[in-house]
Amino acid sequence: MNALYRLIGIRKSHGQRTVLAIDDLALYPGKLYTLTGANGAGKTTLLNLLALLTPPCGGELRYEEEPVRWSNAALLPLRRQVTLLHQSPYLFDGIVFTNVAFGLKLRGIRGEEKQRRVKQALELVGLPGFGQRRARELSGGEAQRVAMARALALEPKVLLLDEPLANVDRATSEYLEGVIAALPGRGTTVIMTTHDPEHPGRLGGELIHLVAGELACRI
Repeated sequence: MNALYRLIGIRKSHGQRTVLAIDDLALYPGKLYTLTGANGAGKTTLLNLLALLTPPCGGELRYEEEPVRWSNAALLPLRRQVTLLHQSPYLFDGIVFTNVAFGLKLRGIRGEEKQRRVKQALELVGLPGFGQRRARELSGGEAQRVAMARALALEPKVLLLDEPLANVDRATSEYLEGVIAALPGRGTTVIMTTHDPEHPGRLGGELIHLVAGELACRI
């Protein structure tokens, strides 16, 4: 199986400090990876690199075995295959439907296809019938589910999650764990950061552990 991502001699620095130093790492399609490490270990930096938002200072990133070219024209079609969900996602004022459909609108997806995707995404996160609810009236757990639905509506090939379960109630966490664990079976590669050492076992994913920006272990 060809790798989806391959990192070769990757280096990323902030000033004089090296925050990411990965000599060789391959990530494969249709899998779930949990990325662990202490604060400052380089987890978010790695996610931003995989999201094709920030280039490395050295080394090569390959996507589907092709070197990534860091020009806007080359990056646009690749970025449309990858969605990054931040730890504290922002919801716009207005109704839930509009929030979930936001990325679809930017990509020119309208009409019945937009309706289908929004409905399906809300059902996936356990919020059927929430389309007309006001986003500002949602609980924290509901807001996180809506943010997840917005990401899923794009039907990304790769879903990058930055601590998606860190600030939600137990019921929401357990439900979203189930959603995340099922995504590889639907063809989505998932890479998520977490501070919970039990997540790799519960989610059935592979563990990648970073220490001071370096790959410490992979299980």
